[in-house]
Amino acid sequence: MQEEMSGQDLKERFALIETMIAEGRRSTESWGWVFVLWGVAYFVAIAWASWSGGLSVWGHHSVQVGSMYSGLAWPVTMFSGAALTLWIGLRRGGRHPGTVIGRAVTSVWIGIGASMLVLFPALSAAGRLDEHSFVALVAAMLGAANAGSGLILRWKMQMACALVWWMAAVAACFGTVSQVTVVFLVAVFVCQIAFGVYTMMRESRRQRGCVVHA
Repeated sequence: MQEEMSGQDLKERFALIETMIAEGRRSTESWGWVFVLWGVAYFVAIAWASWSGGLSVWGHHSVQVGSMYSGLAWPVTMFSGAALTLWIGLRRGGRHPGTVIGRAVTSVWIGIGASMLVLFPALSAAGRLDEHSFVALVAAMLGAANAGSGLILRWKMQMACALVWWMAAVAACFGTVSQVTVVFLVAVFVCQIAFGVYTMMRESRRQRGCVVHA
């Protein structure tokens, strides 16, 4: 009898874990707009920097005329994106009840995001940041964030995004600046915009299903 109860308890615990993971995935889907927002922010920064030209990231002069990392484009865009994410997140936060898994995933992204906002200005101020290292570091960090989130949620789609970012990180170490730019743009489109739209569509379908059932 005790063994049967232990087996039943084990099944209940596994069911609870699966429920928590499902709730965490739904919570992540409700933040799909963040992926799209930051994907657009990356494109805006690259377009702005390419248009202004002649300066490298964070304002250091570059021998590459028309570098995609010119002037104030990246710092202004990134800090604006962070502020906009915080503002929209606070306004939307009350609509989605927090879960343990959801908070764990959010912690992963906050940690990676804070690391990026601290590291890149410091590297640039020290004159140790170029196009290849910038893309490699960004891609590696975003790969780590997607991998951490994907492992917690057991989400193959997000793990695939992590692999794309890691491949981009390796590719960024080779080739010309133009090739690195193309690699970065493709990774941003696939892992930020496409994945963000995918999660938003899943949330929309789920909400429509809830309305139908209601």
